[in-house]
Amino acid sequence: MMSSSFYLLILLALASFAYMQGKRRAFSLSGTGGGSRKLHSRPGYYGMLTAVWCVLPALLVFGFWMVCSDTILTSLAMKTLPASMQELSSDQANLLVNDLRNLVAGSVAARDINPVLQEAANQYRGMEQIGRIALAVVMFSAALFSASLVYMRISPEMRARNHVEKIVQIGLVLCSTIAILTTIGIVLSVVFESIRYFQHVPVSDFLFGMKWSPQMAMRADQAGSSGSFGAVPVLAGTFMISGIALSVAVPIGLMAAIYLSEYANSHVRSWAKPIMEVLAGVPTVVYGFFAALVVAPFIRNSGEMLGLSVSSESALAAGLVMGIMIIPFVSSLSDDVINAVPQAMRDGSYGLGATKSETIKNVIIPAALPGIVGGVLLAASRAIGETMIVVMAAGLSANLTANPLETVTTVTVQIVTLLVGDQEFDSPKTLVAFALGLLLFIVTLVLNVVALYIVRKYREEYE
Repeated sequence: MMSSSFYLLILLALASFAYMQGKRRAFSLSGTGGGSRKLHSRPGYYGMLTAVWCVLPALLVFGFWMVCSDTILTSLAMKTLPASMQELSSDQANLLVNDLRNLVAGSVAARDINPVLQEAANQYRGMEQIGRIALAVVMFSAALFSASLVYMRISPEMRARNHVEKIVQIGLVLCSTIAILTTIGIVLSVVFESIRYFQHVPVSDFLFGMKWSPQMAMRADQAGSSGSFGAVPVLAGTFMISGIALSVAVPIGLMAAIYLSEYANSHVRSWAKPIMEVLAGVPTVVYGFFAALVVAPFIRNSGEMLGLSVSSESALAAGLVMGIMIIPFVSSLSDDVINAVPQAMRDGSYGLGATKSETIKNVIIPAALPGIVGGVLLAASRAIGETMIVVMAAGLSANLTANPLETVTTVTVQIVTLLVGDQEFDSPKTLVAFALGLLLFIVTLVLNVVALYIVRKYREEYE
């Protein structure tokens, strides 16, 4: 049985053949006297138009099969079951469908097989094989038919370039629409689940509550059955760790960018910048191990030497390692922005008698400030969304404290914790994860708006 990738390879071969034939026909219609100058478009556009119309109908058929085949085949297989099994409730029917799909996938032990379901699974496999054969016939017939129509319509007056550019434009619009709709879908899914959560817990208790303990008992007579869903400790921990990380990454990253762009020679820059950017490629779990095994014990031992009480997992350890992790985001973007400042601005400052340091402080940094703010915002978003380092170095306890030497937690860590394992999406304990996600989205949106205001303000001044 042919796989989906095999179908696509055959379709690619057909498209290549259609391209060559369309281009060859354009050359043949141009004649020997005037050459391709008789054609409205270059011969390659005629071949490209033929290839595009060879691919598009076939891809539509293929996409429809990939999306709808399982639903259609499952429905047909379920109709082969006895009437008593088809008159079940919706929940029982869903379980039956899952059993059928497990049988088709071969993930059910032999002793647990229901003979009736096994027969339906055999029917499913048989119809799937027939469907794949039909898919191949319809898919390649549509490809050859549409390519033949375009091939026969090729003429010197045909505006092939306009047609190809129109198809490309439609494709770009569709890609942009998919990105926009995906964003809207993500936001709406979070909003709707958050609304369900706020039907159980008041908004004021969530936004202004000072205690976070989302664990709920199975029965009302058990201890802690109500839970506490105050988001202030979680949000405070997020801001504390992110603030520590930014206080490390922004000065180091910005100073490194200034040195590499203004002071370092080309030899130093050629090896220093790639080595610095290696930090961005280190997996976050490695940073987490480094924070838990090296940084956190060092901070605890140093604190004990000074007579301070330091937790084995602290916000300071997580923030320091997270700051090291996001240094490349600040340094690389700031370096690119500083290098983009016109040399004429530097020369004008030097011509007025300013030194290099004065030029950097009074001319280059203000001119590059929009880009620097963008890099800092990217680093802040990366810090706010980090999970693994916080889990391994800062802990899971939601303590409302301003002491960075104590254990805290963040929004992302709590979202992961709440959704781990088998959970029912109808209890406040699970739905609060969506409310935390919505809160984090709003905080990030506010940061973006503030950064956009700063960027626009300084761009108007220096452009």
